[in-house]
Amino acid sequence: MTELDRRSFLGRGLATTGGVLASGLAIETLSAHAAWAGAGRPAADPRESGYGPLRRMPARNTGEEYLALPAGFSYVVLSKSGTPMTDGVATPIAHDGMAAFPGTRRHTVRLIRNHEVRTTPGSPVGRVYVEGSRRYDELGVGGTTTLEVDLRSGAVLRHFVSLNGTIVNCAGGRMLYDRGWLTCEETTAGPTQGWQRKHGYIFAVPLDGPAPGSPAPSPPLTAMGRFSHEAVAVDPRTGYVYETEDQSGTPDGFYRFRPSDPRDLAKGGVLEMLKIRGVDGYDCREGQTMGARLPVEWVRIDDPDPDLENGATTCTGQGLAKGGAKFNRLEGCWYGDGSVFFNSTSGGDAKNGDPPNADGYLEGYGQVWQYVPGRRDGGTLVLVYESPGRKELDSPDNLTFTPRGGIVLCEDDASSADADPHPLAPGLTNVNRLIGLDPRRGQPFEFAVNIADECEFAGACFSPDGSVLFVNNFGDSVSLDPPGRTYAIRGPWHRGPL
Repeated sequence: MTELDRRSFLGRGLATTGGVLASGLAIETLSAHAAWAGAGRPAADPRESGYGPLRRMPARNTGEEYLALPAGFSYVVLSKSGTPMTDGVATPIAHDGMAAFPGTRRHTVRLIRNHEVRTTPGSPVGRVYVEGSRRYDELGVGGTTTLEVDLRSGAVLRHFVSLNGTIVNCAGGRMLYDRGWLTCEETTAGPTQGWQRKHGYIFAVPLDGPAPGSPAPSPPLTAMGRFSHEAVAVDPRTGYVYETEDQSGTPDGFYRFRPSDPRDLAKGGVLEMLKIRGVDGYDCREGQTMGARLPVEWVRIDDPDPDLENGATTCTGQGLAKGGAKFNRLEGCWYGDGSVFFNSTSGGDAKNGDPPNADGYLEGYGQVWQYVPGRRDGGTLVLVYESPGRKELDSPDNLTFTPRGGIVLCEDDASSADADPHPLAPGLTNVNRLIGLDPRRGQPFEFAVNIADECEFAGACFSPDGSVLFVNNFGDSVSLDPPGRTYAIRGPWHRGPL
């Protein structure tokens, strides 16, 4: 495939172009960390770097304490599960992956947010649902909501359902040319589990079109695969879409989709799984060396939409049977400076103590991988970060590159064996944080701590002008307790690495 029109790519606007340019610094950050760790330096206390010590603080608009942040930073709560939105629908539960786009008016930003609702078919509890709208599955409980936010005041101008009829919408990624959001279902459930339709797909939520009371009538993009999707990232030079997989307890694959028409993913294409060249079933989960360059080839998934209800082989099974590489809990995915970065939440040699997976693998504290596409070959895979233990980083989920070249990792501490308390969150056993990586020294540092509950952080993303970090507190996936929340954080970013 020839490269897409470069002029179109360079005209995508300040937000995306700035992110791509800044990502070169983020790559240096990851390289600095790999060198720092590879030199045998002891793990630094993440509370002693970055923007300095954190302190508990209340939200400016509610007066309640939800976060601990460095001095000089502040935050507001933009939305909370159960509160009414502009379209009259109650804000759904399970706030997950999210992206920020330029708003429809000056000084505004548009957020598109996933809801990983895991209730039973048709359940009204926290459901993403607009009566009378067109949707894929009438019993679907998940989907996306859209928020229009005034960056100056922090006020939510509009807040509405932008896609419904799906389930377990976990993460996703920005569409080519920032035309919208690709939302992913983290499940392969279907009629056998009580749903009207098969699930496990990617759906498009266009930036222009959905409005209060009129969610996008998006059909599934079946050629992109039916599996437990997590996140995606699009290479703007080729239009290829890279996809992560997160199925609990078994090996996962890293995929790419080569579309027939990059501007219209519904026209189909070819789905492939990453394989280490010349090695069948290479295990990326442990025993890896940071900075080592692994040559890549790609194996085709012959049946990207398997009829699992009648015994068809899964996409994962097809790829592994052809020698695809094994990962564990692939989650956040990000494109920048010619590379795709993705998290393996439970990869690594330092083990968290949980029981072994079905194939005997013992889970670790997390890895960050870099895939560098090749122009004449399959490309190169590099491990650029691996956590040595929970103090440094515990279970990275979503990730984002900041406009200034920093990196933010959202923790999702899913370990049941290794308690993870924090002095700023007394009474909580498994505390989740936002972890930054310092571009200067490569060291990790705490930027935020969830002091409200034990829920994960998700959906971290910056406003196009770089002034505000938006992030979700996931909440619960089957009830309103604890509720999901979306925060807007602002402060003196120039004083530190982010």
